[in-house]
Amino acid sequence: MARGGLKGRLYPEFARVSQALASERRLELLDVLAQAPRRVEALADETGMTIANVSQHLQVLKNARLVESERHGTSVTYRLASPSVLRLWLALTGVAEERLPEVARLRLEHRADDTELSRANLARLLRRKDVVLVDVRPAVEFQHGHIPGAISMPLPELPARIDELPRDKRIVAYCRGTYCLMADDAVALLRERGFDAVKLDGGWPEWAAEHSFDEAAGTRRRPSGRRVRAGSRSG
Repeated sequence: MARGGLKGRLYPEFARVSQALASERRLELLDVLAQAPRRVEALADETGMTIANVSQHLQVLKNARLVESERHGTSVTYRLASPSVLRLWLALTGVAEERLPEVARLRLEHRADDTELSRANLARLLRRKDVVLVDVRPAVEFQHGHIPGAISMPLPELPARIDELPRDKRIVAYCRGTYCLMADDAVALLRERGFDAVKLDGGWPEWAAEHSFDEAAGTRRRPSGRRVRAGSRSG
């Protein structure tokens, strides 16, 4: 009886999270917030929704404790509530690609090239200074958080700044993650201009989730869960 009572009270709480995720527009908001905190107005511009609709969807996400808000005067900024929400988002997309053939098919249809550099190999190549890592997301997202060693070169600026990149090294471009096409466009442009360029497997969200990076606090978590200041030596 006690066991049934516990489940009867737990499952509705779990359902709050699943119900908050049961909207393609709310998932889009989570995807944008995985890059950096945003004001409501910026989220409306990014997603093409009205401010009123964005506010309604954000309230649902906030009620499920998936996002948090901070008010500055008349402006409200939203962010993901914790790194676990980012991992939830990535898990959802990963399961969808694994179980739904349509997801994998759509990804292949919109990919110009299947060549990717793994994140594991990236760390080794960066240490050896064999590659140049370029973050082609908007500058505000780079400022909030980026893969160490990357330089910010937003996609719209790339044509005018392409001569800043060395031609004797491989250029690795990354953006908002597995389903973001900005890095594909960057690689296509770089190759057209004669560069040896490749896209990184995944992007900022995948890297951040793997490294348990807490941008809001400027810290990263060790496997033990103890926090250390970002950029400090691990011992």
